[in-house]
Amino acid sequence: MLRKISLLTLFAAGISTASLAQDIDKGYLTGSFETNTNYYANDGKTNATVPDGHFGSNNYLKLDYYKSKFAIGVQLEAYAPALVGYPNELEKAKLTNYYVSWTDDDFSITAGSFYEQFGSGLLFRAWEDRALGLNNAIMGARFTYNYKDLVSVKAIWGMPRFGMEYSDTQVRGADISFSLSNLLKWQKTSLSLEASALNRTFKEIPVDLEEEGGKSYNNGFSGRINLERSGFSMKAEYVDAGNKFYENPRYGSSEQEENFFLKKRGNAQLLELGYNRNGLGINLTGRRLEWMDNKILYGNGSTSNLINYVPAMCTQYTYMLTTLHPYTSMTSWLSGNHISSGEMGAQLDVYYNFKRGTAIGGKRGMKVHANFSTYYTLDEEKSLKAGQMLFRDFSIDIEKQWSRDFKMLFLYSAQEKSTSYGANKNTMVQNIFVTDMQYKFTPKLSARMELQYLLTHEEEKDWMAALLEINFAPKWSIYGSDMYNHGSTKIHYYNAGVSYAKSRTRVALSYGRFKAGYICSGGVCRTIPAYTGANLSITTSF
Repeated sequence: MLRKISLLTLFAAGISTASLAQDIDKGYLTGSFETNTNYYANDGKTNATVPDGHFGSNNYLKLDYYKSKFAIGVQLEAYAPALVGYPNELEKAKLTNYYVSWTDDDFSITAGSFYEQFGSGLLFRAWEDRALGLNNAIMGARFTYNYKDLVSVKAIWGMPRFGMEYSDTQVRGADISFSLSNLLKWQKTSLSLEASALNRTFKEIPVDLEEEGGKSYNNGFSGRINLERSGFSMKAEYVDAGNKFYENPRYGSSEQEENFFLKKRGNAQLLELGYNRNGLGINLTGRRLEWMDNKILYGNGSTSNLINYVPAMCTQYTYMLTTLHPYTSMTSWLSGNHISSGEMGAQLDVYYNFKRGTAIGGKRGMKVHANFSTYYTLDEEKSLKAGQMLFRDFSIDIEKQWSRDFKMLFLYSAQEKSTSYGANKNTMVQNIFVTDMQYKFTPKLSARMELQYLLTHEEEKDWMAALLEINFAPKWSIYGSDMYNHGSTKIHYYNAGVSYAKSRTRVALSYGRFKAGYICSGGVCRTIPAYTGANLSITTSF
């Protein structure tokens, strides 16, 4: 426990030193500090995970100094140890990210750690998401150049971060964007053509793979077109992710399965169509993925071992029961006799804002949002033929401001998900109902209540959940929630907490019981075990 307190004291001292430096230097310094610390309690009801020492603590200190066109920054991370469910490679304390950069009007150059993305990220994305325990920053160099808003170029080289270290894998890439509309001086239309190239070179690959013709490098390419005019938008992208090699789960089962490794070629197609005008928003997205799991290290199954961004393209829910069984994208699946090369599907989002004074909008208007998404396995490689259903969701939510003080949202979601990752036709079906109500008693006192119900015929049967949150603006907030499975397990997953915010600092303390499942951020998920305990969270910035 003393070691954990010392680490927190070190972080706090760093913030104080940085604040003093800001006062005496002509440049300016910004920073942030975040700590997320859990005490894990024994819970015989759920057999919750309890690590040695009962503690877990994730801590981050980030400092950035700016002077004119020059910037320098560092990030210190400390895991003492990492919270339960985070990747095992996150451990101890280390200065993980550091960089120096120069940014002019038309170009920039960065040496050290940096984040970057090509297009939608299907080919390449380096980013940080602390909720997922993911940080695959590149240690190397980046150069960007913009010529008269006609041509924009990015070039990168470096080694991706994996855990607390930078890997031996090297990535080299370039991205170019050409604005045809700026060249032709179109006023009402925006049209750009883009292309990317990426090389990954592994330090070593298995000897058996090399003997079967496997290479220690991989080349990928993508092409994109972006169009916007009069409220209409279109984005199209094609990705060739190059050759991949996978361990053959059917090796030795027949004469045709004599190779230990399977050679596959990754590719993806993405099409987004949108319209937004006069209170109406329509977005249609279609995507096909085939062998699109781009890894930092060969043969490592960690959730943080990725160098591209392939989110689930469906509604990203935040309510408790809507996130019990979230969908995660199928980039590939090899297990036993089941081999799946990817997925194909689409989602349709429709928004409409009924204006004030209309028959449906009434005195204060009304917002309606509907979404339909569905995804299937690829029945055959290199084809558009759909196989087994992976996921389907239809949802509608209606938000209405009934009076100056009372607002309510109603959500319905019908979800169907494969229980075998498309290996067979078995699916689980659940219908979820949510009512979210908010009432403002005074300018400083408000209350929010959630009532949720999940109806299903699956093994766990029905769930119900409720949350009550009371806010004393602008500083205090308290809440209590419970999620109860009254169908089979008869377990209450309760949680209660209080938070205090002042200026740019927020402190929160809570205690609760959490179900094994998933935590998702931006359409990417990781699994978490069941646990019970207390949490202290502190975030501050300056």
